[in-house]
Amino acid sequence: MAAGNGKVFAATPYSLFSVTLADNSVERLSRVTGLSETGISAICYDNAQEKLFIAYSNSNIDILYRNDIINLPDIKRDNIIGDKTIYSIYPLEKNYYLSTGLGVVVIDGERYEVKDSWFIGNGGQQVKVNGFTSDATTFYAATEQGLKRASRNAANLADHNQWETLSGNNGLPAGDCRNVLTVQNNLIAEAESKLWIWNGNNWTVWYQDEWPIISTTVAENKVLLCQLKANGESRVAILSSSGVMERAITQVEPLSSPRRAILLQNDPWLADQFGGLTHFTASSYEQYKPNSPEATASGEMTVYNNTFYATAGEVNEAWNYQYNGNGIYILKEGEWTNINRYRYTQIDTLLDYITIAIDPKDESIWAGSFGGGLLHITQPLSFSIIKAGVLSPAIGDPGSYRVSGLAFDQDKLLWLSNYGAPQPLLAKKQDGSWLRFSIPFLLPENALTQIILDDDNYKWIVAAKSGGLLCYDPGGSVENTGDDHWKKFGTGAGNGNLPAADVLCIAKDKDGFIWVGTANGIGVIQCPGQVFTGQGCEAVWPVVKQGNFAGYLFNGQQVRSIAVDGANRKWVATDNGVWLISATGEEVIYQFTETNSPLLSNIVKKITINGQTGEVFFATAKGICSFRSTATEGAARNENVLVFPNPVPPGYSGTIGIRGLVNNAIVKITELDGRLVYQTRALGGQAVWDGKDYKGRRISTGVYLVLVSNDGRTENTAAKIVFISK
Repeated sequence: MAAGNGKVFAATPYSLFSVTLADNSVERLSRVTGLSETGISAICYDNAQEKLFIAYSNSNIDILYRNDIINLPDIKRDNIIGDKTIYSIYPLEKNYYLSTGLGVVVIDGERYEVKDSWFIGNGGQQVKVNGFTSDATTFYAATEQGLKRASRNAANLADHNQWETLSGNNGLPAGDCRNVLTVQNNLIAEAESKLWIWNGNNWTVWYQDEWPIISTTVAENKVLLCQLKANGESRVAILSSSGVMERAITQVEPLSSPRRAILLQNDPWLADQFGGLTHFTASSYEQYKPNSPEATASGEMTVYNNTFYATAGEVNEAWNYQYNGNGIYILKEGEWTNINRYRYTQIDTLLDYITIAIDPKDESIWAGSFGGGLLHITQPLSFSIIKAGVLSPAIGDPGSYRVSGLAFDQDKLLWLSNYGAPQPLLAKKQDGSWLRFSIPFLLPENALTQIILDDDNYKWIVAAKSGGLLCYDPGGSVENTGDDHWKKFGTGAGNGNLPAADVLCIAKDKDGFIWVGTANGIGVIQCPGQVFTGQGCEAVWPVVKQGNFAGYLFNGQQVRSIAVDGANRKWVATDNGVWLISATGEEVIYQFTETNSPLLSNIVKKITINGQTGEVFFATAKGICSFRSTATEGAARNENVLVFPNPVPPGYSGTIGIRGLVNNAIVKITELDGRLVYQTRALGGQAVWDGKDYKGRRISTGVYLVLVSNDGRTENTAAKIVFISK
């Protein structure tokens, strides 16, 4: 946390946000808005230079100055072996002194470059530096080897011999010194969870109590301590410059795991791991949290009726619990809602939500916990937990009710994967009763997971742990198992021909094909309607062309998620970023990585698409982000066509979207007299135009018509565009 220029800045593991004191508005900064990385280790505001210094966990650095973001990747790129983490930042004059795991690194704040590096450990070795400060004549570094000092006028501060160790002498304990501060010309050191003061000859205890210290900061000539006991009790203590406690903040609700505190106009501001950012006055407090998910998402995501849902739980590669309590995130009309065990005690036993489905009857939420059972959420946030009596515990784990897949079929039956149960497939009928199904194949751990439905209402079910892919047809009656049909897809010709038996995801495209993501690329089942006929059906492996090379689609890569957009293109999640491929899989359209885009992480776990807007959501290892794509779902008729921006302002150089079209419509832009300016075909239900005519010239100010036809049939005027070129 840091403060300056009328703002309070707070860093999270995923982004940075600020509160403007004048109006209490909250602004969020991330890779999407121009930051270089995610995962912040330290921040500092330099009031003298009006610069915000941001250090990332990978040792990259950004400096925010006015409207610019200056990146300093020198430490990140340095091949030196050791801990390059930046733990704290100390601004002095025009330099920044970084406390790192290697020693002290000096940054020139004017030239934006590394000025010097000081390895001040014993014998000139690397040493972790926890904190740094100075007075008029001396630099002080709090290190794991103790408190060290050197003259600011020393000829070569990179020479470890210039640094004297103070710990272990004159009363200051030997060993780890956690921090060092200057308060009203007094030198304060933190060691053994006590604060020590230097009187010119000796170190004496300045402040101590039974509360372990998490962090110490200086603000407005006072010392603020964040403290946390082993039993979970926490508080913030505010000490005067003479070491007398002036105030202790112990409110339970916003205070649970305090990390850092500062003062602004004598009011405390607290950064808490779970309570967010809180401003305390003399008699009350106000919490600030960015409008965002509270953590990452690793489970399934979906969009229903223009509302986005994500599950935050996870399992590892071996399908073991991860005890993730972050719950469910909902984005509706621009506002995020977080539903988890920390906010609602009714669901405090549920962890690792990994699957979700929205009930088409009432838009209630069904969410599956891997171990805690099935959660049903109705409005206004009423919770029902379903376990024993409906679900069965996993074989060998009698207290574990593992829900690993959910989907509604065409008849509005809810299908459920009960991972590890003797009968691992269930269906909930509209009358509320449940049916259970045995699997006619020997599967590892009965590990059923993701479920999707095809155009014939067949159920396609992933069998984890290299169990392959199952297809199930309940026949004419779901209650009568006598007319059921099952098919298992594995590897090899005649056995399903999947690229690998380790199936990670499945998706149905606009042609009804089933796309199968495996640990070794993608297979496509192009004849799902023939699965149970004498003809049979096996997966084919698409061949993708890249330049002069061709190969099997994602051969050798783990394909973690596939989503199909309105133009039948496929968005594919891998550990090497996200890819957009053509409808047939033969062409790569985009590849987004951390390097060439604001994608938060190359490790992409899930993808889903808002068909109405074309927005593509990516769940990455470092958070959720989205991309406004050009394809939307086609409409039944060319009604409610939306053009944006409209009017097109002067100087606008982006694309102009025309949304709400029938699928793959032909779109013509004409002048009022009918003269053709531009023609294109919609991607799904949306066309895009760059504001230029068919010769690449920017068009003139005026009003233009949007004419739409479906496969060359009758043209209709769907909209008008006002274009202002100057």
